Amino acid sequence: MEGPLIAGAVVIALAFFMRWAFGRGYEPQPPSAVPEEDGLLILIATLSRRESALALRATLSDAGIRSTIRLPAAHRADVLVFPEDAARARALAATFPGN
Repeated sequence: MEGPLIAGAVVIALAFFMRWAFGRGYEPQPPSAVPEEDGLLILIATLSRRESALALRATLSDAGIRSTIRLPAAHRADVLVFPEDAARARALAATFPGN
């Protein structure tokens, strides 16, 4: 009589374990707005193509400004710089032809 009870308890325990181990968990909600800051970096430009962002990044690098690119969505590339370079970088980005 105890055998079927133990087997049933094991099956139930395995079902709970499998649900926990392979469950989808929570799905993060998309942010309502992209932050202007990302840690230590500040967003200076948003471009529709990765190649344009890479070209702007090369222009910034030629001016001695360190930058990085964030790809938050398809057909979108953000260029970020450190706060001390933000004013110069925005000025260069405003004159950038790919912007």
